[in-house]
Amino acid sequence: MLNREQAPDFKQVSTINFIHPEKKALDNGVPVFTIYSGEQDLVRIEFIFENVNWKLEKPLQAIAVSALINNGTNKLTSKEIAEQIDFYGAFFQTEYVQDQSSVTLYTLNKHLKSVLPIVKDVLSESQFPQQELDIYIQNQKQKLQVNLKKNDILARKEFAHALFGDTAYGVNIQAEHYDALKREDLIEYFKAAYAPNNCTIIVSGKFDEASFNLLNDAFGKDWEKSNVVKNSFDFAATAKQTIYTEKPEALQSAIRIGQLAINRKHEDFSGLQILNTVLGGYFGSRLMNNIREDKGYTYGIGSGISSLQQAGYLFISTEVGADVCAAALTEIYKEIDILKNELIGEEELNLVRNYMLGSMLGSLENVFSHADKFKNIYFSGLDYDYYTRYIEKVKTITAEELLALANKYLIKENFTEVVIGKK
Repeated sequence: MLNREQAPDFKQVSTINFIHPEKKALDNGVPVFTIYSGEQDLVRIEFIFENVNWKLEKPLQAIAVSALINNGTNKLTSKEIAEQIDFYGAFFQTEYVQDQSSVTLYTLNKHLKSVLPIVKDVLSESQFPQQELDIYIQNQKQKLQVNLKKNDILARKEFAHALFGDTAYGVNIQAEHYDALKREDLIEYFKAAYAPNNCTIIVSGKFDEASFNLLNDAFGKDWEKSNVVKNSFDFAATAKQTIYTEKPEALQSAIRIGQLAINRKHEDFSGLQILNTVLGGYFGSRLMNNIREDKGYTYGIGSGISSLQQAGYLFISTEVGADVCAAALTEIYKEIDILKNELIGEEELNLVRNYMLGSMLGSLENVFSHADKFKNIYFSGLDYDYYTRYIEKVKTITAEELLALANKYLIKENFTEVVIGKK
């Protein structure tokens, strides 16, 4: 008879294997990293471009170019691009994040010869038609108007701006920024950023020598280089900031607390990830147990550490009932104080160890996720030793080390506290 009151036995994950990419280069020098898996006739090709030429007076250049890059070229309209990609059962997407913009193609390997010229046309001849830009501006302003009524989004915007100011990491986007978008500004940024000397290609899936030759034929020759200026920002920790926007009718208050911290390059980063997991990084965390399970103040609360190329930050985020906002803040700081003054018990620490190792193993479910793990280290200037050190740190870190990290990095006097709603 199964005893549901007794937790099942578990064993710690002993080995985690990563698929390392093969590095080659196109004829024009563009690096190509291939993580090969020949089980299915499917390939993902990511064209990744550093965000460059940051200008405060034009904060939406990179974002708008990423959103509109596949909306028309010299040869094809946006409709024709979509129809041709769909015809071959392929999928084409663009993404902007703080440090890079990417164009990603998913396709069957056998259709590469037909699909790659379409992608090449997009990456070298996009025209950003005025009509498409006008629609984008209208839609984004409407979306912004809706988002500015959402407490959690407002809290996130205020928090980022407080930490990073008027940089690509923290600029506070307003409707007038969309009104200021000009087609010529998008073309200028496109020519500067979407160029072979600012590109890294990461391929995952079934991709053999013949496939590489097709990629080289499309992108390794006739692709104009550009002059790029790498983004460079300087951030310094500040004294505690308290940002409160009262909304008298609010039923819930959004809370976001945190500070500048370290990024993946720092030797303490792995240990800080473990400390974060204890605090609020998984469903069994202390913040969840206290503020959700015990107090019932929220449906969910969590903490995290974000690693950017030029900075890192830690944060705690939740939405609570407006009537319990002050009490929730008290409990959050209480949990931080406990971590700074009391050793974590061995049972809890073992649970966190097994959760983190299991999560790492579970995140490597397919060849695409192996490519994602490679991107994490490559764009941070690291190698696979990072993961070796991470796994070893999770297995061996002591409660005393975590106590020291809590006192080193959880500096409440430096926290930025944002509350949108009532408190």
